[in-house]
Amino acid sequence: MDDRALLLARYRELVLDQLPRRARAEGWVVTADHCFGRIVLDHAVGGRWYDVLDRRRSPAFAQLDDAQLHTAVGLAERIAAEGDPLLRRLDAQSLQWRGKHAKSPGRR
Repeated sequence: MDDRALLLARYRELVLDQLPRRARAEGWVVTADHCFGRIVLDHAVGGRWYDVLDRRRSPAFAQLDDAQLHTAVGLAERIAAEGDPLLRRLDAQSLQWRGKHAKSPGRR
């Protein structure tokens, strides 16, 4: 497997399985895989991911260039290491890019 294929596999493992499972078990601010995808993709591209990637082409993460994919996987790894406090900050920024308010503590 080449580096890109390994990174794509790691992204899927973290964002679609590991992070949501852990978030549900530990009561993190978001728990759904699509929310983790939104947060990680937004930060990988520096704004709303669908302003940069084609939302009709699935999966969106496969459209990331190599640098963006490295950023996305690195960020997902940081979320796995740091947990809910980091996730709350990243989610708040992602929601701000969408003109929405951050979730209040205790609300999902």
